[in-house]
Amino acid sequence: MFNRIRFLVALLLLSLVSSCSLFWHFERSVNAHITSFGDVLWWWFISSTTVGYGDIAPVTSMGRIAGVIAVLVGIYSYTNFITITADHLHGMTNQHRLGTARVKCRDHVVICEYTAFADELIQALPAYPELARREVVIVTDLVQTQPYPHHSFVRGVPISPVILERAGIARAAIVFVFANVRYVDPDLKTLHTVSRVRRLNPSARIFVELNNPLHPLALELGADTRILPTQDMLASVLKGKTLDLSAHFSRQS
Repeated sequence: MFNRIRFLVALLLLSLVSSCSLFWHFERSVNAHITSFGDVLWWWFISSTTVGYGDIAPVTSMGRIAGVIAVLVGIYSYTNFITITADHLHGMTNQHRLGTARVKCRDHVVICEYTAFADELIQALPAYPELARREVVIVTDLVQTQPYPHHSFVRGVPISPVILERAGIARAAIVFVFANVRYVDPDLKTLHTVSRVRRLNPSARIFVELNNPLHPLALELGADTRILPTQDMLASVLKGKTLDLSAHFSRQS
């Protein structure tokens, strides 16, 4: 965005210098409405914005060429400025829905990757008091907008430290990391994400989905990390419609 703004400002300055120089050079001696260079600046501003009061008009061919330059560059530049401003305001007013806002909660639950199992987890949250009372932050680039209006959403790849920081990972109490099957080795990608999370928050309780619970790198997860085998989660969903986390959290009766 800033590069576009710099380009448009440079384009307007080029139009200002070239158009005003031409207009001043060819019009000042023959145009009765020009008494100073300030009149030329006024003419350029009115022409470039296509307002066209008509109080100062070119009478020479070169003056008209200068006017065409001012109008064409002005239309292009100002319409782009309006577009950039509208996009920026839209982004500001829809930060939470679009996942660009910074999360400010504490002791919350962070869900990395919005997969089918992640959605099952969200459905199961009310059944577990320890999870139900906490705010939930979904971190993923698999969806474009906020999947649940009552849960926070951060759009981005959860392996990115910048994205994790935006999700308040350092203040999170519980983190779930689900496998993203788009990758050739989803377990390796998942474990890499866990290592990033652990580096930013050494004290969080982490639950990680692994297709292969016996993955060689699973031994490096640490005592505060629990493995959720994909096969067990699938069986849980098929039997109970929601994920069964009773082994890790007490369930409401």
